[in-house]
Amino acid sequence: MIRAFAANVLIGVAKTVAAVLTGAASMVAEAAHSWADAGNEIFLMTAERRAARPPDAEHPTGYGREAYVWSMLAALGLFLAGAAVSIMHGIQELVAPEPASNFVIAYVVFAVAFVLEGISFAQAFRQMRRGAQEADRDLLEQALTTSDPTLRALFAEDFAAVIGIVVATGGVLAHDLTGSPVPDAIGSILVGLLLGVVALVLFDRNRDFLVGEVLDPAKRELVVAGLREHAEIDRLTMLHVEYVGPRKVLLVARVDLVGDAPEHELGERLLRLERELESRPTVARAILSPATSGEAELI
Repeated sequence: MIRAFAANVLIGVAKTVAAVLTGAASMVAEAAHSWADAGNEIFLMTAERRAARPPDAEHPTGYGREAYVWSMLAALGLFLAGAAVSIMHGIQELVAPEPASNFVIAYVVFAVAFVLEGISFAQAFRQMRRGAQEADRDLLEQALTTSDPTLRALFAEDFAAVIGIVVATGGVLAHDLTGSPVPDAIGSILVGLLLGVVALVLFDRNRDFLVGEVLDPAKRELVVAGLREHAEIDRLTMLHVEYVGPRKVLLVARVDLVGDAPEHELGERLLRLERELESRPTVARAILSPATSGEAELI
């Protein structure tokens, strides 16, 4: 991620210089986009570091949800520093257009940026596709439902970067060919709208995980089947599995254990079973309680 940050800074510098030399509105939008991405890399690096802290007495399920907080801030930064600036500048260019020239510089910068952003997107694409194959989902569904907000942000931002360069190049090219600043200004607005949509989607998904995102039905069925197959468990009457961080869940269940153990032994058996479940890399915390005789088995 440090390399991605450095790349975004270099691209941002190149686009900013090109924006000054050319005066192209779409180049200004792309410069704002790259600086927003560079700032977001800092938020995402912070998200990974803080979310990786181990559980303690005050946070028994760990600090995984911090990943969603910092990723939400990154989405907000993308909206304000990228989308808002691009749209406002595009509107200003429509109202009071500035002269533009030296379009070759813009084309060279766009070409280099497209290659670098394309390499970055290809890496994020491969990671997302691997997760989609493991979860038996299509790529877009995986991007929206993955519990890893950093990967989702990188995938979405790199995709937006590639599309944004294509749109901006089209705007500058149309300006160059027609002499009219209108296509260039529209290109800036379109880049801003693209960033705005991406930012709102990322913000909404992080909000969902902060509020409490449960496992999808397919994964929940796997958990149910696994608990029912356990030698210690006779019946399962309640189950709640909620994400508390990237690839980490809180598992709460009511179970009826095999046999008719006395109360003190029942507690010890439930505790051992909790620790066994928590030894799995995806379970941050397991909380089990005994089912009552009147409860129906979970369907």
